[in-house]
Parts: sequence; structure tokens; C-alpha cells
Amino acid sequence: MNLPGSLPQRLYLLAYDIERGRLTARGKLGHLMRAGILAELLLRGHLEDATSGPVVKRPAVADDALLDAALQQIAASRRRTWQHWVSKGSGGAVRQVRDQLEAGGWIRVEQTRLLGLIPLKKVTVRDTRVVRRLAATVIGAMRGGQSLSRVEPEDAALTALAAVIKLRTVMPWSQWRSVRKRGEQLGDVVAPVPRALHKAIQAAQAAAAG
Repeated sequence: MNLPGSLPQRLYLLAYDIERGRLTARGKLGHLMRAGILAELLLRGHLEDATSGPVVKRPAVADDALLDAALQQIAASRRRTWQHWVSKGSGGAVRQVRDQLEAGGWIRVEQTRLLGLIPLKKVTVRDTRVVRRLAATVIGAMRGGQSLSRVEPEDAALTALAAVIKLRTVMPWSQWRSVRKRGEQLGDVVAPVPRALHKAIQAAQAAAAG
């Protein structure tokens, strides 16, 4: 079975609740998508970690406009922290990833109205087996059935970022908590992105609370 090529696209599908036909953790998804973009750029060798934030090593992404736009944004800016880049652009990140998935035929997006009044985009995953496979991959990585060195870097990154959010589409919160250390270990492959994601969400929640 084929899967979407990029980490943010896989994270988007992983957050889809098959039973309810909608996305979960919506208040955190923008930050999750941005973290996925940064992690993908790290895995591909376009970014590397430095003391004060990401450094651009390879200046262009030929096959993904969303990844390339983020890379160019980082290249054009003064040095910023990873947390800054997780938050930067998070407001539009879910829509951007959704548009990629729609263009690729992974999802269907329909315009509807909530209560007949409020415009709403309804997302339907065309093949729910893809969501189930992604969830199974994360569960397998989290439960420690294989050594850390044998987990593919893409799967480790996917799992570590899902663990920060504790996506209930994968497992209940209590189960996430019981394997927290494993998630942190898997996150080393894209360190420091999971930590930056956690801090960015905390900051956003604190700001919303006033």
C-alpha cells in the first residue's frame, strides 16, 4: 500500500478519526504540521541543528512546494529558534497540507454549512486503510517491539511527533503516557523538533488562557 511521501501529510492523515469522519486535536494541528515540515527538512538533509536554531544546508526542495517555501523562509530570516519556526505559519499549515493531500487524491474536500449557515470544509479520506496502517506503524514503534536502531527514521519522527500531541486516533492518552520515554527516544532522530513542538503548544495555550 502506498503512503503519502512527506511527514506532514502522514501526520495529517494520522490525525483523522475514521469513525467520526473528521480531524482530531484541531487546536494543535497547525503546530503539528509545521513540526512535520521541519522534521522532514531535517531528515532530507536540508536543515541541521545549531545552538540557536536551524541552519540551512541544502537550499532548495525540488519536489515539494510547501517544504521549499518553509526552507526559503528560514534561509531569508535571521537565526531563530526551532520553537519560532514551529509556530511561524502554523495558522495556515493545516490548509496547506490538506490542499496537497487533495491534489494527490488522498482525501476529498467538500464545502458544506454547519447548521445551514457557517461555511465548513468536510474532509473524507478516500482509503481509510492508509490511516490504519499509519496508526499501526506508530503503535508498533511505541510499544518497543523492535530496537530503536531498527525503526525507520521517517517512522520514528512520525511516532515522536504524534506522541507530543498524544493523538487519540492512535491510542488513548493513558497508553501514550505509559510509553512516554520511548517517544522521547524515538524523537532523537529529529531532535530538537519534538521539544520545540511541545514548547510551542504550551506557549499557544498559555496565550489563549490570557
